[in-house]
Amino acid sequence: MTRERKGMYLLTLILLVAFYGVLFLLGATGMMTRFVKSLIILTCINIILATSLNITVGNLGQITLGHAGFMSVGAYSAALFTKAGILPGIPGYLVGLLIGGTLACIIGIAIGIPALRLKGDYLAIITLAFGEIIRALIEYFDFTGGAQGLLGIPKVQYIGLIYGIMCLSVTLMFSVMTSRHGRAVLAIREDEIAAEASGVPITFYKTFAFALSAFFAGIAGGVYAHNVGILGAKLFDYNYSINILVMVVLGGMGSFTGATLSAIVLTIIPALLISFDEYRMIIYALILIIMMIFRPEGLLGRKEFSLSAFVHNVIKGRRVRE
Repeated sequence: MTRERKGMYLLTLILLVAFYGVLFLLGATGMMTRFVKSLIILTCINIILATSLNITVGNLGQITLGHAGFMSVGAYSAALFTKAGILPGIPGYLVGLLIGGTLACIIGIAIGIPALRLKGDYLAIITLAFGEIIRALIEYFDFTGGAQGLLGIPKVQYIGLIYGIMCLSVTLMFSVMTSRHGRAVLAIREDEIAAEASGVPITFYKTFAFALSAFFAGIAGGVYAHNVGILGAKLFDYNYSINILVMVVLGGMGSFTGATLSAIVLTIIPALLISFDEYRMIIYALILIIMMIFRPEGLLGRKEFSLSAFVHNVIKGRRVRE
């Protein structure tokens, strides 16, 4: 690793810690309202969901519409574990998240092995069907609360903890997708035949990307369950999956920073338009349409925001002005 890259990583860490410091000061001084707090937590959840779906849609190049199903598996698994009281407090919460993510990953592997033999519209349809099957099963069984939902979930709404989980999740996903395993996934996206001819195990890496995406969707589901304290299967329908897909497409398929930025924008805009209740969804839809007309490749396309390039451009601009 070069000295310059180490410096950029250190600068990124400092910025993340500084933003956490701002959140901490707002909370300590009482300036953070309940609405703002819930909006920040929801933004962190959506960032994890968008970046995890970006693995399959952006990096692997396969359209899937069952992401909300994996989120629901993680949400119910984590909630049932913490409700059991086996391990109380924050340790139990963290273990519950890992259990939810692991079970979502197992379901992802079980669905991914047969589903990823298909491509394009066919894959989208079958993942949509699997997502609806998961939702129907949740409503069928009694231990999940059935159609009435799961109540009495211990609430965990510590912004610092959720913010840390979000940062760690995105960092892990980005690190994996920029490693040799991630490059193999990208090779499949660019040319599957050429990748297979080069010795890339296609089935393994397709399933690997699908499982990794499902794991972090389960993590996001667990965070969501403990944020609201109540779960209903109807929330995790295909509309929710499409909303997450919109975040990925708007940010730029293949860009983690684009997906992060898009998740922030698409979480905040509906909240800002809440005073225009009658016209809120119309304005929201118009903003998306205008964005797709003038920026069809998304906010960042397939590029990642480079902090080093930004710093260099700032320094270069200063030198030119001098």
